[in-house]
Amino acid sequence: MFKNTPFEAIAKTMSESTPKFNPTAMQDAIKPAQDNLKAWADLAQSQAKEAQAVITETVDSIKGIKDPQEAFEIMKASAEAGMALFAKNLKDATSLSVGQFHSTVDAIEKALPAPEAFASVAKGLKSAASTAESALDSALEKGASMAASATSAPKSKKAR
Repeated sequence: MFKNTPFEAIAKTMSESTPKFNPTAMQDAIKPAQDNLKAWADLAQSQAKEAQAVITETVDSIKGIKDPQEAFEIMKASAEAGMALFAKNLKDATSLSVGQFHSTVDAIEKALPAPEAFASVAKGLKSAASTAESALDSALEKGASMAASATSAPKSKKAR
């Protein structure tokens, strides 16, 4: 007796669809995803190299230091460089994400039978993503300026 299991349904759909398979169309459909993955891999690689350079510089700077105050200043500078690098990396990742989101919305709009019906939604989605990116940039800049003012403020001596 025949049972229609999910596996059988998938197998049936695949066997019926095989003659319709177009490798060129499939490659064209996958290309944007491949491009997006490559962009993320390139970004991750460049960010890893930058982080490695900051760590290497800190280690090289601290070698042979005898004065604790000098070591403290080097570690402080390293922390500041690390925070700046973090902010830069976050901005770069956000920028890449928003750019890819805009491209995806454009592709969806282009693929629809009546793109003009989706145009206002697409514009709103892209505007919201850009606004979120701007808000993140502003928050990072504000945080960086607050951190800079906190580290540059003179320390008050505690009364004993």
